[in-house]
Amino acid sequence: MLRLIFFVFLALILYSLLRFFLKAMSSSEKKRDRKQDPEELVQDPYCQTYIPKGSALKKRVAGRDYYFCKKECLENFIQNKKS
Repeated sequence: MLRLIFFVFLALILYSLLRFFLKAMSSSEKKRDRKQDPEELVQDPYCQTYIPKGSALKKRVAGRDYYFCKKECLENFIQNKKS
């Protein structure tokens, strides 16, 4: 009887450890997959270049958001809008 209790206890410990390691491996794979998601690209309205939205310069002009690749494009766009 004591052996049976010992083997059941050992099986529960092994099951818990196996479940813990499998869960840790799957969560690390999910993190790796999230990092590989492509970033949204936006087009600079002045020079027509596509740039990642996270690194673009954002400017709200006349109630609309515009994204620019560099400060010069932003300034030229605003100057042309005023003209």
